[in-house]
Amino acid sequence: MRTTVNRETAFQLFKQYNQEGFHIQHALTVEGVMKWFAQKLGYGEEAEYWGIVGLLHDIDFECYPNQHCIKAQELLAEAGIGEDVIHAVCSHGYGLTVEIKPEHQMEKILYAVDELTGLIWAAALIRPSKSVQDMELKSLKKKYKTSGFAAGCSREVIENGAEMLGYELNTLLDETLQAMRWCEQSVMEEMKRTAQEAADV
Repeated sequence: MRTTVNRETAFQLFKQYNQEGFHIQHALTVEGVMKWFAQKLGYGEEAEYWGIVGLLHDIDFECYPNQHCIKAQELLAEAGIGEDVIHAVCSHGYGLTVEIKPEHQMEKILYAVDELTGLIWAAALIRPSKSVQDMELKSLKKKYKTSGFAAGCSREVIENGAEMLGYELNTLLDETLQAMRWCEQSVMEEMKRTAQEAADV
């Protein structure tokens, strides 16, 4: 049975444990990327569900970085989130902090794009536009191959994710870049709203 938590509840839950703009933006970006892939891969009716998994995937990272994907299980269960979402969220730590293997296509996408979205955003930030809209695949590939660039974004995880999905690496890079172009504006708008809400408190 699928979890029926709504998006706003999920976002408020995430913000209970995450206040840093970087972490909020990453969560919103992965949410958008997951929704894009859901539509592309024929899971359009589940796009909101895929997005919620993306939104919640790093719920424990800001407060409990040394227990990533471990503490999340507790936080989500306490909030009444279903086991399906807990498994999906925590599967992106497979082989790193947990042995919860990505099984569903959604989980494999999350595993593959999590680190990659961070690398693409890092590449966007050094562009004059500070945007992915004018980023070309060849530019992204060059940054990807530069080992010192965004060194915290694991190429091994990204490549393992591509393999899980049966994708060529370039296909994963290209499609994730397309997904980030698609959701960038909505992410920026949500960040502005979140900042305004914080200022109003």
